[in-house]
Amino acid sequence: MNKRKLGKEGLEVSALGFGCMGLSFPNAPAKDESIKLIRSAVENGITFFDTAQGYGENELLVGEALEPLRNEVVIATKFGFKNGDGGQGLDSRPENIKAVAEASLKRLRTDVIDLFYQHRPDPNVPIEDVAGTVKGLIQEGKVKHFGLSEANAETIRKANSVLPITALQSEYSMFYREPENEIIPVLEELGIGFVPFSPLGKGFLTGTINADVELAKDDTRNMLPRFSKENREANQALVDLVVSIATDKNATPAQIALGWLLAQKSFIVPIPGTSKLHRLQENIGATNVVLTNDELKEINSALATIKIVGERYPAQIRDTAERK
Repeated sequence: MNKRKLGKEGLEVSALGFGCMGLSFPNAPAKDESIKLIRSAVENGITFFDTAQGYGENELLVGEALEPLRNEVVIATKFGFKNGDGGQGLDSRPENIKAVAEASLKRLRTDVIDLFYQHRPDPNVPIEDVAGTVKGLIQEGKVKHFGLSEANAETIRKANSVLPITALQSEYSMFYREPENEIIPVLEELGIGFVPFSPLGKGFLTGTINADVELAKDDTRNMLPRFSKENREANQALVDLVVSIATDKNATPAQIALGWLLAQKSFIVPIPGTSKLHRLQENIGATNVVLTNDELKEINSALATIKIVGERYPAQIRDTAERK
């Protein structure tokens, strides 16, 4: 698989990463199957793995899976929630950042965190203090690179003035293009990488979900306004577009969605998650999708005519919780 570089220091990772969160939530495979899947990802060329303190026991799983392959991979994790629980609110106090780093190192079975993100901006802690704390951890050799998640342009600039940011992780896909307005231009200006989560629109862009599909009762998408039956029906035009492009390119809808992201900027590295080997292999196939400039212009012109209906999150969790 081709490699891409994140940040001015040139952190090199596979063009496609692996979001591991779903391997520790309801309906995830058994632990041994998840470990096998993560190691299969490495065998297939993926070197970039994403986890977080806030993903239950996910760091333990990732640490065990990647321990024998540690020198071949880049591991990203996150701090910023009280006791690692988004439901308890934010906590990016310096003492908490340091404590989370120590705990994450142990859970990940490593002596250094390759990329340490602030999971969400904390309005109670100046971002300059957050960046300064991570800078100290880098000087101690416990962290290599600093990242932010879901931060706005002003926060990115302030943090970057204290410590160069290697990557921003935020939602971005054909289903959610808001970062194009302010965020991507700032990242390009400052030389910061972009790591989109939910690059497949939480499954919507795979073409397997429409208004008639009944989501399981424990499916977290049930709480997302964008996935109400009415909004899925309203947004079907986007799925139809992706399916049409996929047919023309002899690819799957998921591969087109990921290929489109990869074609936007050379510093973009999507991190789709999956619990199935065949989906992993399908996602990896997206790195072989070639979209010409003319095709991209045509796709983007079509996207501009489609208005996406529905908020990403319900109001009560919009700025504090993450459902990738």
